Amino acid sequence: MAVALALFCSCGKGKATASLPQGDTIRMEYAERLKMTAYGKYTVVSLADPWHERKTLHTYILADKRTEGRTDKITLAELQAAYPEATVVNVPLKRAVVTTSVHCGLIMRLRRGESIRGVCDIRYINLPWIRRRHEQGAIADCGSGITPTLETIIDIDADAVLISPFQNSGGYGRLNGWGRPIIETADYMETSALGRAEWMKFYGMLFGAEKQADSLFTVIENNYNQLKATAEQAGKGRSVIIDKVNGAVWYVPGGNSTIGGIIADANTAYPFAADKSSGSVPLTFEAVMEKASEADVWLFRYNSKQPATYQAFASEHDGYSRFKAFKDKQVYGCNTYYNTFYEDTPFSPDLLLRDFVIIAHPELRLGAPKYFIPLK
Repeated sequence: MAVALALFCSCGKGKATASLPQGDTIRMEYAERLKMTAYGKYTVVSLADPWHERKTLHTYILADKRTEGRTDKITLAELQAAYPEATVVNVPLKRAVVTTSVHCGLIMRLRRGESIRGVCDIRYINLPWIRRRHEQGAIADCGSGITPTLETIIDIDADAVLISPFQNSGGYGRLNGWGRPIIETADYMETSALGRAEWMKFYGMLFGAEKQADSLFTVIENNYNQLKATAEQAGKGRSVIIDKVNGAVWYVPGGNSTIGGIIADANTAYPFAADKSSGSVPLTFEAVMEKASEADVWLFRYNSKQPATYQAFASEHDGYSRFKAFKDKQVYGCNTYYNTFYEDTPFSPDLLLRDFVIIAHPELRLGAPKYFIPLK
């Protein structure tokens, strides 16, 4: 869809300050925090600030190196004048540092794994290909995903770093003065599971895999909506509770979080569905016990070399055995030490929805869950 831009707003990072000719809006069906407008060989990408309403987190001008000559729509200089705070990114990226396993998994699915030249927190990445390439010296370990090692990034001559932004983080330390693009991967703050998955269209542009991203998203969207329709037709499923105590706090997904949305689309009762939080909600054990002790099914994630058992689970907290799901032997564990839950599900929410539908609606006989396995 074509739109005419005549923006003169000076507030908000990356806002246009001059009149622009017509560009082509790249339609987003679900994503609410991502806007993209194409101008021939250039694409303007605006990321909404998830923590400050009506403000922009970052604006990028993607300059496609695969197209020769001047676009018939606008020059790069004109776009830079219109968006003086925007970051110019020459695409496709060839030597990227990717700080999360989530985005490593997506880039590999887009068949652009060779463009990953650095990662962070390698010990937490459950992708054999990434680990193998690291052992071969083709992928560098750039340290912590919160504060990547700048010297390593410079040594591998990275052309961009993909990193997750956090509220009140104070920026990216020494990376701020690096001089090359920092791609803020704010997809995790989207308002729906399919909205987050749709960000793969942006990442596809970054790595020259637009067609692959469009095709992949179409498959995921269709699978997701078919599963959602199946759950709706089945009627209300078994009620669920998510995760467990971590220290003194039990973090439960808010009703408006992406996981909360997937639970709702599985057509199952969730004790915290009315909570409007878009992220995790910190609660005491007693608060969860009071509201969710009668839930039919208990799903939790953990990271361990040893598979969870009822005996080991009960030993973690003497209150766990008082939950209905525990008494009925309806507890399912997702061991992220071995599986690729975190690498797969953020951009393939259909896989997580399938697990939820299978567990909440056993009468449908859709097979065995992929990530959440019954405790023994």
